[in-house]
Amino acid sequence: MKLVIVESPKKCDTIGRYLGADYKVMASQGHIRDLSTRGKGGLGIDVERGFKPDFVVNPEKTKIVNELKRAAKKSDEVILATDPDREGEAISWHLAQVLGLDVATTKRLQFHEITRPAVLSALEAPGRIDMNLVESQETRRMYDRIIGFKLSGLLQRKMDSKSAGRVQSVTLKMICDNDAEIKAFVPEEYWTITINVEIDGKVFSCPLDKVDGKGASIHTAEEAASIVARIPEQIPLASLSRVKKKVPSKLPLITSTMQQEAFSRYGFSTSKTQSIAQRLYEGMDIAGEHVGLITYMRTDSTRISPEFYEKHAKPYILERFGPEYLGKIKYGANKKGERIQDAHEAIRPTGTHRTPEIVSRYVSSDEAKLYRLIYERAMGSLMADKLIEASTALFEANGLSFKMTGSKVLFPGYEAIYGRDAEKEEELPSLEEGRLYHIADKASEQKFTKAPARYSEAKVVKMMEEEGIGRPSTYASTIKTLIARGYVTSSKGILTPTETGLRTTLVLNKYFPEILSTKYTAKMEQTLDEIEEGKESENQAMNDFYFPFIEKFQEVEKTMYKDPDQETGEMCPVCGSPLVIKKSRYGSFVACSNYPKCRYIKREAKEKPAETGEMCPVCGKPLVVRHDKRGKEFIACSGFPKCTYIKGKEEKAKPVYTEQDYVKPCPSCGSGHLVVKHGRRVDFLGCTNFPKCRYHEWLTSKKGRDGKGE
Repeated sequence: MKLVIVESPKKCDTIGRYLGADYKVMASQGHIRDLSTRGKGGLGIDVERGFKPDFVVNPEKTKIVNELKRAAKKSDEVILATDPDREGEAISWHLAQVLGLDVATTKRLQFHEITRPAVLSALEAPGRIDMNLVESQETRRMYDRIIGFKLSGLLQRKMDSKSAGRVQSVTLKMICDNDAEIKAFVPEEYWTITINVEIDGKVFSCPLDKVDGKGASIHTAEEAASIVARIPEQIPLASLSRVKKKVPSKLPLITSTMQQEAFSRYGFSTSKTQSIAQRLYEGMDIAGEHVGLITYMRTDSTRISPEFYEKHAKPYILERFGPEYLGKIKYGANKKGERIQDAHEAIRPTGTHRTPEIVSRYVSSDEAKLYRLIYERAMGSLMADKLIEASTALFEANGLSFKMTGSKVLFPGYEAIYGRDAEKEEELPSLEEGRLYHIADKASEQKFTKAPARYSEAKVVKMMEEEGIGRPSTYASTIKTLIARGYVTSSKGILTPTETGLRTTLVLNKYFPEILSTKYTAKMEQTLDEIEEGKESENQAMNDFYFPFIEKFQEVEKTMYKDPDQETGEMCPVCGSPLVIKKSRYGSFVACSNYPKCRYIKREAKEKPAETGEMCPVCGKPLVVRHDKRGKEFIACSGFPKCTYIKGKEEKAKPVYTEQDYVKPCPSCGSGHLVVKHGRRVDFLGCTNFPKCRYHEWLTSKKGRDGKGE
């Protein structure tokens, strides 16, 4: 029996079926180890010994690790098949360390889709753990631990802010900068002028394009009125041009563009999109077969494999649409303009025969929507260009030029795959150069420039990608963290910074501007890539980062003042110092500013419960209206906790005994007294300290309440 270890439990059954009875598939359920909090500063990193990390098994993963160890001992071979990325490579290495596997000889499987051919192909040609990838992830984790621990601790001590992070704080600054732009924006007035031209009995709108050969730029009502006065009753068509253009399809989706398109079309949050994509990747039951529907969803590559094109896409396009619709594989370019040739693929369907129409019968509505988006973008990228005829008509008179544009689809190309989702093209009416056309109406409209829009989650993801901040696997989780920390709010995917977020960014930008610099963070990501490629060493990268950062941190720690507590305007009744609002893990409270000399805490007076006018049948005190934790009303004794009577739950009320009820001291506990108690069938003597003391004596007669013995 051979043991195969994957990350997600949902993959186990599917991959197990593909591999057969000779293999057992188990899941690590993500990372099994992380940096400890031992050592200097609780970093879990031995700086003096070349930045040696101290990894420990996560407490919640102890059971899983023990199960994997037992299974590994019983197996003839252990094969690692974690996700095909930097994090997955690190998880495989940690598994090898914990299970005592030889890194040099242990098989490492990588497949970018969970289908039978992909899994069996990976098994036939296994690789080994790539230590460059492992060191790259290890360096990233140490970067994040040092920045996170140091800055988070400083913020918590000085300003009650929850946390800071290498990627998190830079992303927050982008959102806060957007907020500052919106607040600083001053609207500017401008005017638009439009004529309605009558053409063959129909009216077509035509906006002003140029005034005396220059672009129309109108800022006042007077300017607009003077231009409108120059418009004649009839206007000639000065020129008409028609140009054929090829419109190429978009590249297939990657993590960032998938999140952007899903938000734009369906309003999906980044975390929702990733969650759905994860399910599509791990596999679903389609027509009696459990299969992965898409390739790995954490990628920044736009490459489509030649194998998929030749075996799947090409036959499908030829059969469904015809040879004129077949295109070629498109290659994206990096920032330097170089064609991307990497091992990863774009996000695409695992098979063309599982069309969106078929898949929609077996999955949820949202899953069907995202699958259609992925399917159509991937297949469209492999189809022929769309051919259009772009038309431009210019109407000119008295130094004024009005432009009307339109287009006509000559060949739909890739848009044929989109069906009803294809955009409608507006075609120009039949026109004749030099002919005079009647102006049915002319109008000017006052407008004002609008403030920049608030960033959506999709926009932030796009900016993170463009600036080189984070990686596909961290886009959604970074935004989720900012929301969870209370630094931003998200309403229908639109992000707004909170006061805490703004204040945190202001302080960090004042003391650590380099940490909040997109260039600084992007440079760190570049360093990680260089470690992955074997061009940079982990130790050198840590040296270059750690010592300048710690030196700066120690300077700031001395000069950064703690935010003063907000005063309430009241004075302490004990020492006369101002009362202030303080914060704790349980929330805000009002206390004396002279702490620790004065420990006064203001207690809010509790509202006295309303009496019902009834008396407690157990102790005789007034009954009052109380509320439980859920806010539900109930009637109980005002003598609580001495009397626990609750109306409607009389059988649960604890009786109150007085000295008149005492029969004799309890011989068991010594502090209680024996009193007559009434059982279901017989009376007996029991201790008043029940249930702590359960001593009891039967009454002499030991008879029931009906006077008969038992």
